[in-house]
Amino acid sequence: MSRKVLVGVKRVLDYLSKVRVKPDGSGVDLKNAKMSINPFCEIALEEAIRLREKKLVNEVVVVSVGPKDAETTLRSALALGADRALHIQSPVENIPPEPLSIAKIFYKLVLREEPSLVLLGKQAIDDDSNQTPQMLAGLLNWPQATFASEI
Repeated sequence: MSRKVLVGVKRVLDYLSKVRVKPDGSGVDLKNAKMSINPFCEIALEEAIRLREKKLVNEVVVVSVGPKDAETTLRSALALGADRALHIQSPVENIPPEPLSIAKIFYKLVLREEPSLVLLGKQAIDDDSNQTPQMLAGLLNWPQATFASEI
């Protein structure tokens, strides 16, 4: 049995970047903004890598659902030590998918990849929704631990 961990990584505005509001006030101006891995997703990735180093898992697979530009987020995750990356490209480039849509995508990936563990950051710093992990656990009928700082 493969001991695989699936880790979600979200592309967000870098937390050290200065936020600029669009001139019309309709949202955040992301043009030419530095993007990075959501810090809480990065913590989940670091924990997955530690599990692999302890030989508790064999493979760390990162997943990002988002626009074509999310490929840079996945490359960063691979550089940090992930073994493999999966990019699910958003059907609409400028509209981010809702948490339930992301959870349903992850549900299908869990059925296909058969990981023994799924790690997701506690929340994203762009919308602070903190919904996808709980929705995924509900769809899978799996137990969950939220706001864990160590495994």
